Amino acid sequence: MNILVINAGSSSLKYQLLNPESGELLAKGLCERIGLDGKFTYKPQVEGKQKLDAVDVAMPTHSEAIQAVLNALIDPENGVIASMKEIDAVGHRVVHGGEKFASSVLITDEVMAAIEECNPLAPLHNPANLIGINACTSVLGKDVPQVAVFDTAFHQTMPAKAYTYAIPYEYYKVDKLRRYGFHGTSHRYVSKRCAEILGKDPSELKIVSCHLGNGSSITAVDGGKSVDTSMGLTPLAGLPMGTRSGDMDAGVMEYIMKKYDMGIEEMMNILNKKSGVLGVSEVSSDFRDLTDAAEAGNEQAGLAVEVFEYGVRKMIGEYAAAMGGVDAVIFTAGVGENSADMRLKFVEGLEFMGIEIDPEKNNCRGVERIVSPDGAKVKVMVIPTNEELMIALDTAEIVKAL
Repeated sequence: MNILVINAGSSSLKYQLLNPESGELLAKGLCERIGLDGKFTYKPQVEGKQKLDAVDVAMPTHSEAIQAVLNALIDPENGVIASMKEIDAVGHRVVHGGEKFASSVLITDEVMAAIEECNPLAPLHNPANLIGINACTSVLGKDVPQVAVFDTAFHQTMPAKAYTYAIPYEYYKVDKLRRYGFHGTSHRYVSKRCAEILGKDPSELKIVSCHLGNGSSITAVDGGKSVDTSMGLTPLAGLPMGTRSGDMDAGVMEYIMKKYDMGIEEMMNILNKKSGVLGVSEVSSDFRDLTDAAEAGNEQAGLAVEVFEYGVRKMIGEYAAAMGGVDAVIFTAGVGENSADMRLKFVEGLEFMGIEIDPEKNNCRGVERIVSPDGAKVKVMVIPTNEELMIALDTAEIVKAL
């Protein structure tokens, strides 16, 4: 079975073609600058096939982008399948499912309407996700099943005490304002993989899953279910990130807006795009740049990294407390998978909880590995995330049941 996985943005579209049964990745790539000058990247994972790197392709809409993807996949010389009939289904990443979706679903007209109702909760993402779904329908037709896999679904198991904001309850009853959380597909994949590696049933484990990159979130996974997570109504909450502020005193916003005669849109732009480690360092949102700058003597860059590391360390302890213990801590995503030095800092001082890292084992990048000392009370693990495979697996399971 071949599943085409689509992650559509407002002017971009990431794609992968996978066989979820074998885990084989056949091809991947990116459509960028849709509606502008159109840049197309195609990377077949089959030996002897030639890749295309950001070539100019006319993509006035997402439909042309999808068609470009399909043309590349079935190209007589460099394609990885013989015809579009070899695509059994399409799995779509959809950012926000609100309270409507606690699991992945087959896309129907009713599902499309429900996703659209969640647009106010994710105005930058959900409309783009809908455009991607409609583009696939227009090119592939309605006979090819499509499945929506929601970033928020995994967190729908959180208890009310974890997702309720301490504001007038009317805003929850009327507007559904609450903590939803994101990166759910990633947290679900790595926590499931953690149980497999340890030879345990997920129901036996208390896991703190740390998805750390330009966008970062931490989730408490108790018995295979999300019971708390750091992002909130939007991805702005929780840890300080590449450009996002994370949790902060709302009074800071009021002070800045009054003093500098600033509207809410400008303020939110600052919090989303000019804050985080970029805002503190005034250097970069990329942790590699910050590390280099700090080593060269830039104190602000060093401070930005320390603020992030401190936030991660506090939250690991917080979520262990929330679950009444912890069996494993997982590091995943760009920083979590690749920065050995930062992983050491994340757990520094947590030895009293049984959380520590063996520096020699920790000397790795982007590989599955237990990095805690032999016999450690808590297993510390590096697990590269694979959201696309998780989407493909969900899609295959739903389509097989049709």
